[in-house]
Amino acid sequence: MQKAVTSPIHFLICLIPVCCIASISAPVSAQQKEQFTQYMFNGLILNPAVAGNDEALSISFINRRQWSSVDGAPVTQTLSAHTLFDNKHTGVGISLVNDKIGVHKNQSFQGSYSYRLNVSEHACLAMGLQAGLNAYRSDYSSLLGSGLTDPKVSNGSISSTAFTVGAGLFYRNSRFSAGLSAPEIVPHKISVSDTMQISWQKSQYFLFVRYSIPLNATLELEPSMLIKYMRGVPVSYDVNACLLIKEVLTLGMSYRKQESIDFLMKAQVTPQLQVGYSYDYGTGKLSRGAGGTHELLVNYIFKYTKTNVASPR
Repeated sequence: MQKAVTSPIHFLICLIPVCCIASISAPVSAQQKEQFTQYMFNGLILNPAVAGNDEALSISFINRRQWSSVDGAPVTQTLSAHTLFDNKHTGVGISLVNDKIGVHKNQSFQGSYSYRLNVSEHACLAMGLQAGLNAYRSDYSSLLGSGLTDPKVSNGSISSTAFTVGAGLFYRNSRFSAGLSAPEIVPHKISVSDTMQISWQKSQYFLFVRYSIPLNATLELEPSMLIKYMRGVPVSYDVNACLLIKEVLTLGMSYRKQESIDFLMKAQVTPQLQVGYSYDYGTGKLSRGAGGTHELLVNYIFKYTKTNVASPR
């Protein structure tokens, strides 16, 4: 037996697709760029210029389950990998994303390329490009009513594949880093009928800054901020603060404007393996009663320290 709708956000998830089908006038905007809380630990999901920043092959996986108490709420997974070539100037990366919310599914593949210049002994500036494909599918079969006659809608399924292009800049030195990016700068629309279009993507811009402050021999504070801008939508931002303990354990908190307070933890299990977890406590009206958001991160960097061992012979 299916659970009854018990929260405003669950009701909204069910209502939005129905309104999209029934609409006869203005274009409808769907979900934009996938959202993650631990983006500061995997910058490639926001900025292609980060490719190669770990100076070794780095593979990351993130699983995010939003509004855990609501059926049909967003669930997102991303798998990314990037590396730096031996010339220390060229980086490449790939990203796979699987995103599902209600009857909507979005799967994307992106390839990234970066080129970096050493502007000083301890600082570099990277320029990045990315391109790929986004595949969208909406299955309205369980939501369709008997009064719909538009053949593009009455079959219960809408799908489309779009080519995407993005760009970014990334600067870092021993203490400070900053990135400016537009992961998808090619808008994409689907014509559902003669009177309605669904706008799946609009250009979205991200500005991320972070600074490391040594407190003593074992503690380091890393404040950071992410500013998100999209035309026609109020500017949003995240404010973050992470405490690094003995370069092994990271504890942090974030505030996402009018949306959530987030708690983060990341452990350096081995010199190569990192595991992170975050919990988002919703503060917005739609999040009340919807449950928290859980996010798991696993990162492995194929970087090993060479040691000189004297031969017994």
